[in-house]
Amino acid sequence: MSVIGQKGAQVDVFVIGGGINGCGIARDAAGRGLSVVLAEMHDLASATSSASTKLFHGGLRYLEYFEVRLVREALHERETLLRAMPHISWPMRFVLPYHRDMRFEGETPTSRILSLVMPWMRGRRPAWLIRLGLFLYDHLGGRRILPGTTTVDLRKDRAGAPLNPKFEKAFEYSDCWVQDSRLVVLNARDAEARGARILTRARVVSAERGADGWLVQIRHEDGGDEQIAARVVVNAGGPWVEQVLKQTLRQNSPAGVRLVRGSHIVTRRLYDHDKCYFFQGEDGRIIFAIPYEGDFTLIGTTDKDHHDDPANPRCSDEEADYLCAFASRYFRRPVTRDDVVWTYSGVRPLYDDGAKSATAATRDYVLALDDRAAPLLSVFGGKITTYRRLAEHALEKILPFFRGAGGHWTAGVSLPGGDFPVDGVARLTAELRARYPFLTEPWAERMVRAYGTETAAILGQAQVLSDLGQDFGATLTEAEVRWLMVREYARSAEDVIWRRSKLGLRLGADQVAALEQWMATAEAGMAEAV
Repeated sequence: MSVIGQKGAQVDVFVIGGGINGCGIARDAAGRGLSVVLAEMHDLASATSSASTKLFHGGLRYLEYFEVRLVREALHERETLLRAMPHISWPMRFVLPYHRDMRFEGETPTSRILSLVMPWMRGRRPAWLIRLGLFLYDHLGGRRILPGTTTVDLRKDRAGAPLNPKFEKAFEYSDCWVQDSRLVVLNARDAEARGARILTRARVVSAERGADGWLVQIRHEDGGDEQIAARVVVNAGGPWVEQVLKQTLRQNSPAGVRLVRGSHIVTRRLYDHDKCYFFQGEDGRIIFAIPYEGDFTLIGTTDKDHHDDPANPRCSDEEADYLCAFASRYFRRPVTRDDVVWTYSGVRPLYDDGAKSATAATRDYVLALDDRAAPLLSVFGGKITTYRRLAEHALEKILPFFRGAGGHWTAGVSLPGGDFPVDGVARLTAELRARYPFLTEPWAERMVRAYGTETAAILGQAQVLSDLGQDFGATLTEAEVRWLMVREYARSAEDVIWRRSKLGLRLGADQVAALEQWMATAEAGMAEAV
């Protein structure tokens, strides 16, 4: 057993959980000069943070629940984050077709007011209310980069071509796309560059609370144990936050978590333009249809209370059928299960505010500080768009226990590879192709969208394709995989093709097996070298 952090060698902050909140907090803390260790029991972003709808958005429908603070904060963050990571995040336009049968899901604060003032509406969402919501959406967040809302004639606009002809009018507004699992990894990398220690496949099995700190017991994947002493523990366990709190740390808290499953389907490409759709159903629910990885369309999400193990959520047949039927009410050509090439599901650890339905449960976050003896901060809820602000608020909670720590710093500071202008992807792609003529345009753009200005470091001095080593298919080469293993914590084929990228949509079983075998051999060689 290696022992780190006996008296005199304590780390300042120990973070449990390698999702977006944990990695965001670790990065912020390390950048303020605090010593940080983060432990994740699996791969980074292996749960909720790789299973989102991949959007930086304000949450238009949250306005109906009067969650104005959350929406304002998220809208401010969209452009802050866009500037910091223009490689893995970019603007998108969303088309919201209007029809008279749009309804609220159940009872919301807005629907209650309308039922009193306009009882004849009978739960419908009128066009003027949607337009008012979009006006607020445009102006609450200090929008500067993204264009505002417009009205679209679907009979003439290209966005109307894939839709049922009965839809004639739509509203078009802005939000942003983000590669969620890459966001997590880049936060972890930046935290490590600033001095944090990032441990993956390291499970926290217990922690003892003393008068002057915590002694945390970790079990690594190889069976080895390690103890780390820390002044403060941050429980960012995501779907396991309550389990970590009560079983691993053996602490009580009045705050609770509500697990809500969000499932998605990925289909063959359903239309040939680059805009997204925001569909509202007659049941009051909403879903998105989004261009995905060039040749596909992403449709989601559902909202179902999840009562099973959060480790392996699955999109049920019922949910897949629901999403197909929902989308088919809008698209000219029905969406069927035969169109579906992949499904995924994530469990969102929402703060349990006692809402009647999963959809109505707040997406805001709660930071519960227990400062009896050694401090413990537990993170409940949150959404990917507000992760940076959540991290800032988390540091505000624990900074009183540290003298001399720095102030806020993350706003406007780019993540690795993101040090170029928001509109610079096309230029960077062109420069890359000029330097490496063997790259096709889709390949070069994929690399820029994943690695930004670090792409050249991956490709090195390569003159021809064979200089990049073994070709695993779908433009994945040995040079890229080696980078992911050495720099980005990847240990398995699944890490590479489903979290560091989405090349699993394009690789066959034999290719995945060859990748897995190569990685196992390469990892053994790296271990021997160490």
